[in-house]
Order: sequence, then structure tokens, then C-alpha cells
Amino acid sequence: MDVDWRAHQRWVQVGGRWMNVIDIGPGADFGPALGTIVWVHGLSGSWQNWLENLPFFARTHRCIAMDLPGFGASELPAEKISIGGYAEAVDELLGVLGVSRAVVVGNSMGGFVGAEMAIRYGGTWVDRLVLVSAAGLTIEHQRNERLLSVLRRGSGLLALSAGWLASKSDELARRPRSRRALFNIVAAHPEKLPAPLVAEQLRGSGKPGFVDALDALTDYPIRDRLSSIAAPTLVVWGTDDALVPVRDAWEFGSLIAGSRVVVYEDTGHMAMLERPVAFNALVEEFLEA
Repeated sequence: MDVDWRAHQRWVQVGGRWMNVIDIGPGADFGPALGTIVWVHGLSGSWQNWLENLPFFARTHRCIAMDLPGFGASELPAEKISIGGYAEAVDELLGVLGVSRAVVVGNSMGGFVGAEMAIRYGGTWVDRLVLVSAAGLTIEHQRNERLLSVLRRGSGLLALSAGWLASKSDELARRPRSRRALFNIVAAHPEKLPAPLVAEQLRGSGKPGFVDALDALTDYPIRDRLSSIAAPTLVVWGTDDALVPVRDAWEFGSLIAGSRVVVYEDTGHMAMLERPVAFNALVEEFLEA
């Protein structure tokens, strides 16, 4: 809350559309950056998903967190949303920003995108990979055409609901019961999260890319290609993840050679928000190893 985020906001054209990007790094007190970390949010998320992590790592690393096309304040992409398309968009973004090597940290759908980037670009610019409750495995068996059709027909109502949540985010976040009702799908104890943090998550959710991105999540097999990831990989999960089962953590660990798996007890889908001190220390250790 002490950071003037507008000072670090950039609008970057990617694929002919505007992408909202936070680009923040070491100040005068910390010397040159030790490297670049790219932060990729999940389905219905935004760059604000990393608010507990960016200030910590920006002391020593250049941190780039974007709203993926169709989410947050970024425009919808010109092409249909796909996991591969998101990987290409982040690759293009880093090219525009002059980044040649980077660590990729992705949560949920962002982890899926991060894994795809490590497969495609591991030999060029993906230096290390951190998967936080990454999608891509169990979800391949959860495609529901009927649900997708219903969601497409109700897209107008979804947009109205998202707008209402955004307008009431501060008021709703102040109430522990409201935090639990609105955020319990992603956090084990949402009532314990700081109210301003929850408000930021609500403001960034429910954007127009949601249905197409959900479609893309269930229509992009990746399991058989995970063995080609050569970048050192850290897999982080919570035992109480209600969206992606914790068994997927161990499966990612077995499919990506040499990866390390860390599972937090009594934690949900967003370990980086629920246990920021432990998560930040873990990732810092991973980067220094």
C-alpha cells in the first residue's frame, strides 16, 4: 500500500492490442537487478494477484507483472484466447521490454502458461520456473461443453456481476463474512486476509476473457510435453486447494525432471497471498540455489 503503482505502470502493444503491465525493479539503494522475474496470474485474475510478492522481490529483481489479454485492464487479444497464444503474448512482451532471460512464476492458469513457456522457450529465455497451484493436468478431464455454452449465453450477466463486485469491492472486503463468501474458493481462510488485499482481487476479477480462457484451459493437453522442461522448477501447492487438487503437485513433480515440490498445510489455491512470508522466502531460496 506504500507503493505508487501508477509510477510503475506501462501500456505495451502486444499483438496489436494494449496490455497493462507493471514493471518495477531495484531502486538506487539496491544496485543493479539480480535478474528479471515474470509474474503470470490465473483465470479471472490480474497483476494484483502478486501484490504480496512484487514489493519483496522488486528490491533485488526487475519484476514484470501483466494483465493477460482479456483480463484486468488489458484488451482482448485479436485472436481466440489459447494457452499457446498467451505464451506467445508474454514472449512478445518481453521482447518489447528488452528482457533476454527471466524466471517465470505462474499461478493456476498462469502456471499452465508458464509451463508452456518453459517448453517453448526454455532454451532461450526461461531461466527458472515456479508453478503455484498450476492448472493443466486434472482440468484436461473436466471439459464441459454444456457449461461453456451456458456461460457464453450468460456473458452479459457475468459482466454486470463483475462490475457490481468492482464497485462494491472495498465495502465487501471490509466484512469477514463477505470475504469468506466471495473468496473461499481460492483461499482456505479468506476472512484472515487483509481487507484491502481482497478488495484489489475483487476489482481485478471477472473480465471478458474468462469464458474463452476457461475453454482454452480444457482444450490444450500438456502432460506428455512436461518431460521436455529443462529449467529448474519449483512446484508450490496448498493441501486445501479447492480448484486444483493437491495430487497434481506431485504429478507435476514426477513429470518435470529434478523439480522440487513444496506443499503448505491449511492453505488454498493462492499460496502467494495466503502465506506470503513463507512463499517469498521459499522462492528467494530457490532463486539463489
